[in-house]
Amino acid sequence: MATTGLTERYAANLQGVLSCFDRIIITGTLPGACYAKGMTVFLYSHGIRIFDYPRFAEPLRERIRERAQEVCAAAGIKIEHVSNSSIRKEERVARVLAVRGDAPGLVHVLSAMEACPSYKPWHDKVSGTTYLRPEQGKCLHYYFYFIDEELGLCYLRVPTWAPFGLQFYCNGHSALARTLAREGIDFLQQDNAFLRVADIERAQALSDAFSPDVLHRRLDHYAQWLCPVLDVFGQVYHWSVRQAEYSTDLMFRSEQILVPLYDAISRQAVLAANADRVAGFLGKKITPQLAQEIGSRLSTRIEGRCIKHYMGAASVKVYDKFSRVLRVETTINDLSFFKHHRKVEHKDRDATRALAPLKKTIYSLIDLREILLGCNQRYLAFLSSLDDPSAGERDLQRLSQPRVGTDPSIKGLNFFDAAEQMLLRALQQGEFNIHGWRRADLLAHLSITPSAMSRQLKRLRVLGLIKKVAHTYRYYLTHLGRAAIAAACSLTRFNIVPAMAAVA
Repeated sequence: MATTGLTERYAANLQGVLSCFDRIIITGTLPGACYAKGMTVFLYSHGIRIFDYPRFAEPLRERIRERAQEVCAAAGIKIEHVSNSSIRKEERVARVLAVRGDAPGLVHVLSAMEACPSYKPWHDKVSGTTYLRPEQGKCLHYYFYFIDEELGLCYLRVPTWAPFGLQFYCNGHSALARTLAREGIDFLQQDNAFLRVADIERAQALSDAFSPDVLHRRLDHYAQWLCPVLDVFGQVYHWSVRQAEYSTDLMFRSEQILVPLYDAISRQAVLAANADRVAGFLGKKITPQLAQEIGSRLSTRIEGRCIKHYMGAASVKVYDKFSRVLRVETTINDLSFFKHHRKVEHKDRDATRALAPLKKTIYSLIDLREILLGCNQRYLAFLSSLDDPSAGERDLQRLSQPRVGTDPSIKGLNFFDAAEQMLLRALQQGEFNIHGWRRADLLAHLSITPSAMSRQLKRLRVLGLIKKVAHTYRYYLTHLGRAAIAAACSLTRFNIVPAMAAVA
């Protein structure tokens, strides 16, 4: 394991480190109508025949359609129907935002025919009972995209057929950007990533203060506004987390630092992360049931390579954003995958504190944040243990490239030039190891003029291979100089010369 982590190793090259919720998808269900038996009981209690269920649901469908027309007319926009499932809705909305701006309010409304859960009237001849049974149907869905004052860009997906299960999307980075703007904290954001934040400590505190109470109030407001059927059922929506992503971003100051670093660790991460380690990232132990659901995957996207390790309903991945942000992100598709100590109510109504699966309610986001942050930190520690040759690549480029900005210009090192090799070998003389050398000492080993030797010493100082002892005329090799000369001599003697001899 490396003695220092990536954040400590690259502290001077980082704008900061920020952990924040990213994508959050929430589902809303009506407790008494979201399952077939509950809807059956509702119909019986209101004197509605089971086979009249379609007649009961049709007026509610018209309510939602009328409400969609009303809100669009008030906002001066038209509903856009999407008939091709391959069309990315986010791209359509992004084009609208580019013209509209990011002011709060309704942005765009898309409609699409999509699958949805439904119920079918059924009469059991054996028992003589009539009831609803679940089936998969298809109905028109509306996607209401809007910018919330607190949450930023969101959408609410509303089906036009019972049981009217809602889906809500928001992004923690978008919500944090709105908060930073309100507090007057300067930041630079690209897509869903921050490239720079003026006050990173305050930004982290605001991210940690993400409140399920605020989220709950906004969810109830949008459900009442865009799905006007609550008065029929006499219930309010129950909100649960379907998917959540939590990211830890290392914001680098330049592409020149992150690109070689990520190139090095991404090639190693997919090979070094075995099943035990993947389970360890997610705080789990391997069981026979989970062993078949563990794996790693390398994928190439427009933004860059992504390394993803998955285990059941959870996954952890690393990828670069715009060659400026190294993002480690844990995703969970079923909150009960994780366990924590909480209050557990038993069948005898006694309550105790015990280790139990995380509840799926939105109020579990507080505990979920700590769990997912732990996953990210364990994965970052793993990445820190991988070999990182990126610093060596930068040093090699610095030594071999000419320095055009100096006066006069400095030529880079050519490790294969005979004169350069003689100079480097002279610097390695054992007699210079303790007390260093003077110009006259090197002239005894090299056939060049004193003025040429002075120019070489200045060049080596600019390149960073040697340093001068203060208030003296003596020089000594730096750590970079020792490593570079040893590598060049070893490469030439043990690799290049034997290889050329074999060809000859």
